[in-house]
Amino acid sequence: MSRTALITGASSGIGAATARALASSHIHLVICGRRAERLEALKQELEPQVKVHTLIFDVADFGSVKNAIDSLPEEFAQIDILVNNAGNAHGLGAIQDGDLDDWTRMINSNVIGLLNVSKCIMKQMTDRGSGHIVNISSVAGKHVYENGGVYCATKHSVEAISEAMRKDMTAYGVKVTNIAPGAVETEFSLVRFKGDEDRAGKVYEGFEPLQARDIADAIAYCVNAPDHVTIADMTIYARAQSYPNTIYRKPK
Repeated sequence: MSRTALITGASSGIGAATARALASSHIHLVICGRRAERLEALKQELEPQVKVHTLIFDVADFGSVKNAIDSLPEEFAQIDILVNNAGNAHGLGAIQDGDLDDWTRMINSNVIGLLNVSKCIMKQMTDRGSGHIVNISSVAGKHVYENGGVYCATKHSVEAISEAMRKDMTAYGVKVTNIAPGAVETEFSLVRFKGDEDRAGKVYEGFEPLQARDIADAIAYCVNAPDHVTIADMTIYARAQSYPNTIYRKPK
């Protein structure tokens, strides 16, 4: 039986890689984001394999999220898999020097956004008695590191929300998976450092970081596990990384 997955933050990085991985598993896709041209290009790439529909919305705006999901054509309306991937880090510095706009953006995208999208999907899953929600947390949700206090707080929230979802929804036949990636080479650091390419590039120097496809492969493994199996929590580090801010780099 064919399944449909809705993926947020699908215009780049882990979200786009996840769309490719799930398409390889013959899972139809609703790919969501704010960059219409990138989503359309991904749709064109994957449509030879599966059915693909694009939705443009800001996860932080509940009205926009609801209107977009309510607009889904009938063939995409049943969401079997929800991948809550959208989220960002903004800024890096001591909490006492933090920027209020950065804090608001992280809380709105990483926490409120995840809840907004989930709110629009969870009831159909519990009513149906099946479904799978995959929340993308971070190793920052397991351990707090210096100068990343609010970002770490948002990812700790994702961890708590994942556990709460599992406790509340398992009785209805809904699986919940929390995935906590370590250092993944995506646009993450470029966004965090507000377009500073040199500073962003230094984050990944001297070791082999994870790639978006590594996390996508893990997501595909979780959603393709046998029906009686739930992968509840998965932490994924690069081989050279043992803690969020402990990376063993090769000397220059």
